[in-house]
Amino acid sequence: QVQLVESGGGLVQAGGSLRLSCAASGNIFSPNEMGWYRQAPGKQRELVATVTRTGITNYAGSVKGRFTISRENAKNTVYLQMNSLKSEDTAVYYCNAKTLSGSTWYLYWGQGTQVTVSS
Repeated sequence: QVQLVESGGGLVQAGGSLRLSCAASGNIFSPNEMGWYRQAPGKQRELVATVTRTGITNYAGSVKGRFTISRENAKNTVYLQMNSLKSEDTAVYYCNAKTLSGSTWYLYWGQGTQVTVSS
């Protein structure tokens, strides 16, 4: 069994910063990719940022230059540093991990953490 546990969400004023953390535990070792997705009320879940085991990152255009994703492979932990937050960043943020076993991809999700940016 695999668990992803997120922390670090909360309420912040526009222009402020938050740091999200997500630790993967259980039957999972060094996921090929870890990342963050978000879902605002009435909208579909969207990609925020991902990072591979080798450190290759990918960002949504709306967060480039403001958010930074990083990971500690030894701890199976991924972080999302969010700066210059805007009201449109308000959403539930979900941690994601992907592993490849043979030819099968396995996807895991955290329970989500609320980020609210007040204007």
